[in-house]
Amino acid sequence: MKKLSSGKEGKKQRLDKVLSHIGIASRSEIRKQAKQGLITVNGAVVKDSSVHVDPYTDAIEVGGERVLYREYVYLMMNKPPGVLSATEDRKDRTVLDLLSTEYAQFEPFPVGRLDKDTVGLLLLTNDGKLAHELLSPRKHVPKTYEATVEGEVDSDDVAAFAAGVQLEDGYVTQPAQLNILSRERGTKVISHISLVITEGKFHQVKRMFQAVGKKVTFLKRVSMGELKLDETLPLGSYRELTAEELGLLNSSTK
Repeated sequence: MKKLSSGKEGKKQRLDKVLSHIGIASRSEIRKQAKQGLITVNGAVVKDSSVHVDPYTDAIEVGGERVLYREYVYLMMNKPPGVLSATEDRKDRTVLDLLSTEYAQFEPFPVGRLDKDTVGLLLLTNDGKLAHELLSPRKHVPKTYEATVEGEVDSDDVAAFAAGVQLEDGYVTQPAQLNILSRERGTKVISHISLVITEGKFHQVKRMFQAVGKKVTFLKRVSMGELKLDETLPLGSYRELTAEELGLLNSSTK
């Protein structure tokens, strides 16, 4: 796996802090392992776990296995319905409840929110700077959704969305790109659309369609900036971003 650089090479930290941060063991357990001669740094046994090391350049091994250190974690999740985009909730499961201990220990958080019943692309990270850049109103990072809508979405709606629609609270949205993918005609007309927005107001997509007299019955986010959802990820599954995907995210904030 290609290591993702945090740009902090050369900064020394306590060995026990480094190893506990990436979930090798607790600090007390790491102290015991060091005393037992199970930890080496650059090939030399280190019995004092308080020694300072550079986690990016020093070769650290525990029990004969090389340790790969990273400060940040970047996860792509295909968010399932019925799960909250939050770090904790007293009643409902959150996206963090879906993570293994391996990733939960980094204390990641969702970047932006998807409604409880909305599915699709959700980024989780502990990189606060990147999250801030992606969510900043000044950056206008585009987010693309696919939706099923009750009612006939037509060219008038496309024009209204392009101009910005007024929501029920008086807010006028930024211009949005609405594309009609297909329609089904039965007892009701059902429209399938894609929508690109550059902001993230509460329930925004649903409220935009409400403003033109229509109802969203299914909503899925398929991209954020240049990052696209991996369609091979089952609902509720996640994986780390590749170095290339992280680069796409970073370029989206420029």
